[in-house]
Amino acid sequence: MEDDIFGNLRIQLELLEWPAVYLFKFIVPNEPEKIALVTAFFNENANLVMHPSKNGNYMSISIKEMMLEVDSILEIYIKASKIKGVITL
Repeated sequence: MEDDIFGNLRIQLELLEWPAVYLFKFIVPNEPEKIALVTAFFNENANLVMHPSKNGNYMSISIKEMMLEVDSILEIYIKASKIKGVITL
C-alpha cells in the first residue's frame, strides 16, 4: 500500500540527479512529542523552519537536507505517515 501512495513521488524523484538538497514539508499536530518524532528523522545540519497555524493547532515544518538517493526520501515519508495526525506534503 505504501508503494501505491508514494509511487508517483518515486517516479518524479527518479528523474532528478542525486545527491541533492531536498525540501520536506509536513503539517503536524502542535504537540511536542509529534513534532519531536518528525524532526528526529533529520540530522542536526538540516535547515528546519517551523510555523504555527493561525489557531495554533498545527505546526508547519519545512526541512531542507542533503539526500543521497530516492529511497532515503521515501523512507522518511513512510515513517512520518505512520505518526497519527501528520500530513506529508
